Amino acid sequence: MQPVPEGVYRHKINREKPTHDTKGDNMENNKEKRIIFATGNAGKMREIRAILSDLGLPVLSMKEAGVVLDIVEDGKTFAENAKIKAMAVWKQTGGIVLADDSGLTVDYIGGEPGVYSARYMGEDTSYEIKNRNIIERLANAEGKERSARFVCNITAVLEDGRVIQREAAMEGLIAKEPAGDGGFGYDPILYLPEFGKTSAELTMEEKNRISHRGKALEAMKQALKEEVAEK
Repeated sequence: MQPVPEGVYRHKINREKPTHDTKGDNMENNKEKRIIFATGNAGKMREIRAILSDLGLPVLSMKEAGVVLDIVEDGKTFAENAKIKAMAVWKQTGGIVLADDSGLTVDYIGGEPGVYSARYMGEDTSYEIKNRNIIERLANAEGKERSARFVCNITAVLEDGRVIQREAAMEGLIAKEPAGDGGFGYDPILYLPEFGKTSAELTMEEKNRISHRGKALEAMKQALKEEVAEK
């Protein structure tokens, strides 16, 4: 993966037409227009609802929508995994379904941990250990050799089965030591030169403004306004 210049967000746009029958039984459950987000993470749902609130549609988690699924995320990219999740839920519920997939990519180690960010070194391994491992693997890297980014892909499956995707990144460098107790996961080791601190040291206002998920959600909101809200 080629590093993106600092301060620049990448937005990946992909539209696909359905490759299956969109008039089957899976649409019968769409009693009212709503958005189901394929997650059970309460913190993520608060952020999602805040950003999508002006769409004027209720935003439900999988649990709130009564969806219980064991989804195998075996894609090779964030976009593939987000689509797998969104499509799996949509096949049960119909309507509008969103899903995301995100993670950390570090150029010096070939883009790892990438789509395996949550499973890197094992799902039960603490992020303190994961973060220390990444720092140690970059022991001989200096300056721009330490380039890394958080990437988030948001995928929407619309009522008629069409797929829309938006992707954004938050660029930075791998810090030489973890810093900050805000956020979670890899936040303490992604240093943001424009702020002079790590992602874990950002205020909530700063993070919401520049985060990979926030940027991708904002882009998706604009797409949904064009595709759904005006119809």
